[in-house]
Amino acid sequence: MTIAESESKPSRAGEFDLGALLAERGAERYELHARYLNHQLPRMLHTIGFDKVYERAEGAHFWDADGNDHLDMLAGFGVMGLGRHHPVVRKALHDVLDASLADLTRFDCQPLPGLLAERLLAHSPHLDRVFFGNSGTEAVEGALKFARYVTGRPRVLYCEHAFHGLTTGSLSVNGESGFRDGFAPLLPDTAVPLGDLDALERELAKGDVAALIVEPIQGKGVHPAPPGYLRAAQELLHRRKALLIADEVQTGLGRTGDFYAYQHEEGVEPDLVCVAKALSGGYVPVGATLGKDWIFRKVYSSMDRVLVHSASFGANAQAMAAGLAVLSVMENEHLVAHARATGELLRSRLAALTGKYELLAEVRGRGLMIGIEFGRPRSLRLRGRWTALQAARKGLFAQMVVVPLLRRHRILTQVSGDHLEVIKLIPPLIIDERDVDRFVGAFTAVMDEAHDGGLVWEFGRTLMKQAVAGR
Repeated sequence: MTIAESESKPSRAGEFDLGALLAERGAERYELHARYLNHQLPRMLHTIGFDKVYERAEGAHFWDADGNDHLDMLAGFGVMGLGRHHPVVRKALHDVLDASLADLTRFDCQPLPGLLAERLLAHSPHLDRVFFGNSGTEAVEGALKFARYVTGRPRVLYCEHAFHGLTTGSLSVNGESGFRDGFAPLLPDTAVPLGDLDALERELAKGDVAALIVEPIQGKGVHPAPPGYLRAAQELLHRRKALLIADEVQTGLGRTGDFYAYQHEEGVEPDLVCVAKALSGGYVPVGATLGKDWIFRKVYSSMDRVLVHSASFGANAQAMAAGLAVLSVMENEHLVAHARATGELLRSRLAALTGKYELLAEVRGRGLMIGIEFGRPRSLRLRGRWTALQAARKGLFAQMVVVPLLRRHRILTQVSGDHLEVIKLIPPLIIDERDVDRFVGAFTAVMDEAHDGGLVWEFGRTLMKQAVAGR
């Protein structure tokens, strides 16, 4: 049935059968997106061969219509920290729906938000209170508002190449021009280089800075803050009565082998922390802005200001139940320690390949957040191919590796940002040694082919033509 035919087909009042709807129209998925949603998404997926049809998922794996297993090393950009359809989270959501709670009355205090805040703060020393919203960008927006209000200052500093979200406030502290272009005017915020304390001090000296917001490990390119930077920045900020905001939307909840990435550096105590993604269990969108007691008391300083910052769906029962289940699983299955050990195994095995492959420049990261960077080769034969790709568009070689990993080895990864020769690995925290073996074996096969010539470079020529044609 075509879209036009289905639009004219009447339905009987009161009937809704989700399974029947998907069975009838699921095959139209790419056509529906092209017609009603972002039309460039299906176009891009078709172009690079990522236009797969996945039928089901469990844990760190997908299965396509032919029953082929795919390994997920992307985790929905970090949302699927526990993998897909964890039974504990599923049960919690069934339970909360069956409970028929009087949710979102707006004029009572339900127990689940308080219970989730209590459990989340137990992992968050030096933080006292939580605001629950619906996403990572919303958590950042809350932190920006709180910092500006309590300091009485307008400007927030952020780091070059940072990513904090795409709503207007978080876009104002986004370090990539490709996301910002065409959306001005934004808020009066200022970029400083990650790790540059002198640049930070120069901006603080102007006296109008409310806060610095920083990812302890930048998602774009997987660049950790230099050792000692966060603590030194915190000292400079507090000396000037400004705040430190840690954006842990992607790095938080065990991703880097500690509950928060800032905890890798001793003595760092952010004033505000933003979390989201993995807290959802992959089911119900949720974001949280955690902060010190004095900040919340100043923002919510009277009953007149009780709703000065709120969210219509914030702290809804389903999101709170999912978050409680996620933290329970993390604690009971020791996933923070597991992410640390498994991540070190994966990183070390990949790092050992840098001596074998001249196109492999560096492997970096912490826990299960790993960046694989490619660089200019030494040999003349490979250098010519590399230079041609770079001339067409920087980032094409990394895409050349990502595509055969999916198409021939059934492993889903991503290039870590536009114009970057970096692949980012952020798999579910539950992956095991067999998954590590599978990824390293597939990656080795693709790198062998890249150094010997073959289908990888055939695809590279296709990408070059498309890049040149798109200019």
